[in-house]
Amino acid sequence: MLSQPHNRKPLLAGSLICAGFLALFSLSCTAQPLSSKKSFTRQDTLRGSITPERAWWNVLKYAITVEPDFNSKTIRGSNTIQFAVLQPGTKMQIDLQQPMEILSAKWKNNSLEFRRDGNVYYLQFPSAPAAGTTQSITIEFGGKPREAQRPPWDGGWIWRKDAKGNPWMSVACQGLGASVWYPCKDHQSDEPDQGAALSMIVPDDLVGVGNGKLISKTPDGNGKTKYNWAVTNPINNYNIVPYIGKYAHWHEVYNGEKGKLDCDFWVLESNLEKAKSQFKQVPAMLKCFEHWFGPYPFYEDSYKLVESPHLGMEHQSAVAYGNKYQNGYLGTDLSGSGWGLKWDFIIIHESGHEWFANNITTNDIADMWVHEGFTNYSESLFTECEYGKQAGAEYVIGLRKNIANDIPVQGPYGVNQEGSGDMYYKGANMIHTIRTIIDNDELFRDILRGLNKEFYHKTVTATQVEEYINQKSGKDFSKVYEQYLRTTKIPQLEFKTRKGEVEFKWTNVVDGFDMPVKVDLGGQWKLLQPTTEWQSLKLADWHTGEVFKIDSNYYVTPKRVH
Repeated sequence: MLSQPHNRKPLLAGSLICAGFLALFSLSCTAQPLSSKKSFTRQDTLRGSITPERAWWNVLKYAITVEPDFNSKTIRGSNTIQFAVLQPGTKMQIDLQQPMEILSAKWKNNSLEFRRDGNVYYLQFPSAPAAGTTQSITIEFGGKPREAQRPPWDGGWIWRKDAKGNPWMSVACQGLGASVWYPCKDHQSDEPDQGAALSMIVPDDLVGVGNGKLISKTPDGNGKTKYNWAVTNPINNYNIVPYIGKYAHWHEVYNGEKGKLDCDFWVLESNLEKAKSQFKQVPAMLKCFEHWFGPYPFYEDSYKLVESPHLGMEHQSAVAYGNKYQNGYLGTDLSGSGWGLKWDFIIIHESGHEWFANNITTNDIADMWVHEGFTNYSESLFTECEYGKQAGAEYVIGLRKNIANDIPVQGPYGVNQEGSGDMYYKGANMIHTIRTIIDNDELFRDILRGLNKEFYHKTVTATQVEEYINQKSGKDFSKVYEQYLRTTKIPQLEFKTRKGEVEFKWTNVVDGFDMPVKVDLGGQWKLLQPTTEWQSLKLADWHTGEVFKIDSNYYVTPKRVH
């Protein structure tokens, strides 16, 4: 995802956008408006935790129908929610943000009573569905959804016109939540296990594009057409998004690790030729990411780029693209290294999220560094695939200038709150540091591919990811995670030299920090094992000189003392 500009946190949307603003305007960004709060409300807890009214049921499938009215900026629709009953329960929490309203709710063709509590509705069942059964409810909804003013940084429904004056509509709602426009169980830990269907009823002269594959297109009467799309794999709530506009389309096939992958491209008619040129970067991206991360996770649902009325977002199997058909991040290099102008940031970053965010999804957005840190590092890996390892390293190292170290990367749990926007650049540099310590690129690649295999189509905790890396690498990175994710302090390697000897130790670190680091000592590289206590090293066996240079692949700072 791209984050959005604000005074508090991340950077990119679909993950990346914020980063751009950080680099260009020295702002810190985050995915939709979730400012870093110091206190939380009951509504935050209802949204961010598994309440008793959520715990007794598990979402299996959403079947959403929506009909927007461009002139009034209103929508009306329904959502049939199929769910598994985990334990008996009669009170169900359904999320739908104000000013949207539930109009009716039915179970077994009988109306359910419901009441509103802020952005939450409680549906009352007349009796408890039996544990172990599969049930479904149909909810009709309508209203004037919150309108996004600066998508994707602030979320909501997007009502725009293209350059020729045609209506152009979509949604961006990561962080803010899918419940900004449709009723759902709006918690990242519960994805519909069997996928989702999205039907859009639109004027005959427009096209509706959704996630997955187009199942059918049927006349709906009164000058309207119904486009029916479906995803067969689990999907994040915020990734289920309509795109409605004057679209043109072309289809390609990519021969990938799992066979033939359908690749579809939907762009405004007026941009068709420039899109066909710019999107030639897609096969190289897929080749690189399948090499490093494993097979594209959604072969059954296809890969798509869809031109959007905002910069970009990682909508699963329908990646939002709005980078104006140019390389870089809106024509700029976020790293300052020059390498970021060699490729299209939105194509690379947002597609990288198909592995980290869409395939592997965190249960709580407090752990969103798993999405953004690895995806930010995918930019470096793509640079490496195209231009070599040194180029990839220069790119990720260049991103450090955007790190704010304002608040910890890991956010508070249970209240729908992210941590710092540093989850992008700092997260990527932590991963690069870990790769440097592992010092075995094949093993590092095995770990990345292993993560996507072990947690295939799963929701996870950051702890699971951290422990997996520890286990597969044979190294304990616990203090590294604690340092970079849970504090704002950057490790400082203090040193002092005298003739024939150097002394060194870690400062500005958590208790027990003992990360190894490679240092150039007068012309020879040596792997040091510093702790928070002074150590000394004789230089008799090394070239003479006062050089003490830390390998720049480690995200640390040196400090000479006397």
